[in-house]
Amino acid sequence: MSIKTVGIIGAGTMGNGIAQLCAVSGIDVVMVDISDVAVAKGIATVSGSLERLIKKEKISAADRDAALARIKGSTRYDDLQSAQLVIEAATENYELKVRILKQIDAIVAPEVIIASNTSSISITKLAAVTGRADRFIGMHFFNPVPLMALVEIIRGLQTSDATHDAVQAMARALGKTPITVKNSPGFVVNRILVPMINEAFFVLAEGLATPEDIDAGMKLGCNQPIGPLALADMVGLDVCLAVMEVYLSEFGDSKYRACPLLKELVAAGRLGRKTGRGVYSY
Repeated sequence: MSIKTVGIIGAGTMGNGIAQLCAVSGIDVVMVDISDVAVAKGIATVSGSLERLIKKEKISAADRDAALARIKGSTRYDDLQSAQLVIEAATENYELKVRILKQIDAIVAPEVIIASNTSSISITKLAAVTGRADRFIGMHFFNPVPLMALVEIIRGLQTSDATHDAVQAMARALGKTPITVKNSPGFVVNRILVPMINEAFFVLAEGLATPEDIDAGMKLGCNQPIGPLALADMVGLDVCLAVMEVYLSEFGDSKYRACPLLKELVAAGRLGRKTGRGVYSY
């Protein structure tokens, strides 16, 4: 299957990052969000990101212009009809994703593949709300999308081999390294990563070390580029908490209980970088 146009639902951090990646790779993009303001903000983010790449001499001004010309912003789902692959990159909320997926399913041709960029919700469960469960798959990009090499490709129970192979080839065409994962809460990376972040909050809550020393310990002792608490601030403390709650509910294992300090910070509205304060102040 030749993928020449990709539809993306969501012009936020992940959506505009995927749009940039596709456009720079020569693929046409239709990026849909609920308002013109949200769409314009997403395109402005891509433009700024490409501008920084020009300054670093990674791309030329002509490359930037060509990439931006490949991105069409829209608030209409009808504009997705030209796509061979539609990637849902909305907020990590099951009900919202179901609503969006049903809209996509009703509009695009039967042979079109639908992928979700979810980081924790069951692909099997999401696939079941569409009329094309065999052509539904998880395509989990990592933030920041243009820089991170990995894409987790998650097979639902119903995902066909042809769908998997087409999406795997697409990930490689975008210059990413795909890994294939069975459907399970958190898949592979976040299944390991988010409990580690949660454990860092337990260590902090117990007063074993300062946030700075906890992060320094993991950076210098485990060669991580960023400490778990700083990473939590970057991801969003509310997102970390939501993922832990999915694990607890899906696995029913108390080892996935969220740290009370994490819950407390979220309740206080200290969500990390996006609110200007989380574990650290920004």
